[in-house]
Amino acid sequence: MKLSVVVLLSVVSSVLAAPTPRALPTPVTAATARTYLAALTVAAESNSPAYDRTLFKTWDIISGTCDTRETVLKRDGTNVVTSSACAATSGNWVSPYDGVATTLASDLDIDHLVPLKEAWVSGARLWTNAQREAFANDLTRPQLVAVTDNLNQSKGDKDPAEWVPPLVSYRCTYVRAYVQVKHFYNLSVDSAEKAALTSYLAAC
Repeated sequence: MKLSVVVLLSVVSSVLAAPTPRALPTPVTAATARTYLAALTVAAESNSPAYDRTLFKTWDIISGTCDTRETVLKRDGTNVVTSSACAATSGNWVSPYDGVATTLASDLDIDHLVPLKEAWVSGARLWTNAQREAFANDLTRPQLVAVTDNLNQSKGDKDPAEWVPPLVSYRCTYVRAYVQVKHFYNLSVDSAEKAALTSYLAAC
């Protein structure tokens, strides 16, 4: 019995001592994502009233002087050094969408995996401003990730029927995360989007 307790304490200690994961929060499994996808409402997108980026407030202060962007940069990088204002002054990052490495935080955007406009046209237009702010700064779900800035800009507000990461090995993670976020926030999918997600998940 005493040995079991010692072993248990050792395991707990090692878990507590483990470094913080430097990546997107682990998305649900492909099987769970397929279940979630089947439960999503299929509906045509609506941009009435018209999307307005300012209705999704970013970035929130998360801890001390560190806002959401800076928090993700620290989470997703290694050897990240920050100023007294919490700005990343140096570090190493690898964009998971394309495998491109950089040591400059200015080369990175924080991507909303489910784009803000995509959320708007699939249900967020009916939310309160506080709900939209929570969505735009969500660090708990696999929704925010540091990626190459020009790649993020080429993605824009496209859904997976129109855009997926060029790094093929990351696509399964991407679509699992995408479906998880849509499911958590009860956002709809259009028919082309659902077909694309179904196809990508089948290959996971």
